[in-house]
Amino acid sequence: MFVDEIYVEHVAKLFKILGDANRLRILVTIGKDERSVSEIIEVTSLSQTLVSFHLRALRDAGVVTAERQGAFVYYRLTKVDLLDLIREFQEYASQVKIMMETEKAEFPFPCPPMGKKFF
Repeated sequence: MFVDEIYVEHVAKLFKILGDANRLRILVTIGKDERSVSEIIEVTSLSQTLVSFHLRALRDAGVVTAERQGAFVYYRLTKVDLLDLIREFQEYASQVKIMMETEKAEFPFPCPPMGKKFF
């Protein structure tokens, strides 16, 4: 099977952007609408500095767009189907958690360190 390296790298970068819990909170808060920074802060209880930091990373990655309307900047997802993907991963993560609890599986760390063999 042929693996397209450009595709793999692009997907890996997207997962890296989405791999932060605060960024996921922000994306879910924005939802299918548009939200101002102050609305995002109110819903997530994150600091203004932290929200701005994550919004910039999401904007630079092309996940959200920003539009200034007077004194406020509103953010919107570039593709709202990202929410469906996040929900699918949430369901998958819940199933994995249940499976691990059922099997009492224990891992010393969530991912093997680079250069170390897992098995």
